[in-house]
Amino acid sequence: MMNDRQDRALDTLLATDAYKLDHRRQYPKGTEFVYSNLTARGTRLPDVDATVFFGLQAYLRQLQQRWQVFFDLAPDELDAVLTAYEQFVTALLGPNDIGAEHFRQLHTLGYLPLRVKAVKEGALVPLRVPYLTVENTDSRFFWLTNYLETELSAQLWQPITSATLAWRNRTLLDRRAALSGDEDAVKFQGHEFAYRGMTGTEAAAASGAGHLLSFCGTDTLPAIRYIQQYYPGNDGELIGASVPATEHSVMCAGGQDGELQTFDRLLQLYPAGTLSVVSDTWNLWRVLTEYLPARADEIRSRNGKLVIRPDSGDPELILCGDPNAPAGTPEQQGVVRLLAETFGTVRNDKGYRELDPHVGAIYGDSITYERADAITRNLMDQGFSSTAVVFGFGSYTYQYQTRDTFKMAVKATWVQVDGQGRDILKDPITDDGSKKSATGRLSVRRRDDGRPYLIEHADHECDDELQIVFENGQLLRSHTFAEVRANLRRDSVIREGWTRT
Repeated sequence: MMNDRQDRALDTLLATDAYKLDHRRQYPKGTEFVYSNLTARGTRLPDVDATVFFGLQAYLRQLQQRWQVFFDLAPDELDAVLTAYEQFVTALLGPNDIGAEHFRQLHTLGYLPLRVKAVKEGALVPLRVPYLTVENTDSRFFWLTNYLETELSAQLWQPITSATLAWRNRTLLDRRAALSGDEDAVKFQGHEFAYRGMTGTEAAAASGAGHLLSFCGTDTLPAIRYIQQYYPGNDGELIGASVPATEHSVMCAGGQDGELQTFDRLLQLYPAGTLSVVSDTWNLWRVLTEYLPARADEIRSRNGKLVIRPDSGDPELILCGDPNAPAGTPEQQGVVRLLAETFGTVRNDKGYRELDPHVGAIYGDSITYERADAITRNLMDQGFSSTAVVFGFGSYTYQYQTRDTFKMAVKATWVQVDGQGRDILKDPITDDGSKKSATGRLSVRRRDDGRPYLIEHADHECDDELQIVFENGQLLRSHTFAEVRANLRRDSVIREGWTRT
């Protein structure tokens, strides 16, 4: 019976695909080094030509922590783990000659003999340009590079994808606010609600952290902890924030006939600050046309904002009004116009109407880039600022994705066999070309307009954007989350230049 530490060490050895277990013996005899890269090879979103690199530092810290458990095993503990490993593999594959001696040698070495080079986290990386390269540093462990491929891919595709989607949404909302509203408000205009729809807490944390590169609003507490643990040292910079808010069970508990009294209780409980109240538990239009007008003076007297949250129906029609509904009905007017009627508006210096600062609206059900685009355009067409509403981006945005959203893959491009380097590549004749890999040792440079580009068959690494991050078990370069955000802001500006050239 193994103890908990031994179980965790065994899990670390098995954090790969079954087919990789014997690749060590399948490489050509004399193989010494394997060199691979992680690249987004394409996109399912036609307007995306670059992705946001994020999550490597967290993964490398996790990798260090988990493998250290293995390296810290005492000899008798190691024997038990390697015996369990061989038993597991035999149960999986049947009789085999894979063995566990290679892991015993690795344990004797005492660290992961790998070198990882990467662009800075937060960088905007054009499609088909690598984020990182990884290679072994000890010829005995050439097999280790791609043994970790599966986990590397699994741990990075989600934060990269979510960070890219958040940046895409932020770019849209920034453009609209520049024309119509308070540009500083945009950092809170995208609020993340995805936790419950993700595949687990770990995925929610990594994805939610990707969201927080572009926004400051979140309800996913593990995302904040992920950042504090893996990107520390932010000198007081706000990572994420939320507000007191209700859910349907709170509204239901007082009964439908007591909904107005529920509003009264909430307003007394929160006499100041922002309060978000889900308002379509029964009849959203009654809330907007009866309850809020009845409590308008109290709401105006608060030192804060009451935010109305519908989350059922077509978001654009609910917020902006349904032009096909009977004229003059609440449905035809929509949430924003009804709030404007009751509480008034202020015209900003860009000529658009802002809601009274004591009220606002948030919609958090099935919001997508396309819906945010349509809603902000509709509001502006009606003369309202694009920042009149907040969007709750949930699992429909962040979980309704796959590794193939940006066709992410880890591929080997160079090996050394018997002292001779070999450029290798994958180029299936039956493919449309998107799976063709780069070849040789790789370098990433920047053009005069700031756009990163790939150099294949790189014979030197001068001015390379790919810098050593991890080597022989040690994290050599790290970023604070504030620095990652700054990198993204910098590259967002630079990208404006390269898209015009």
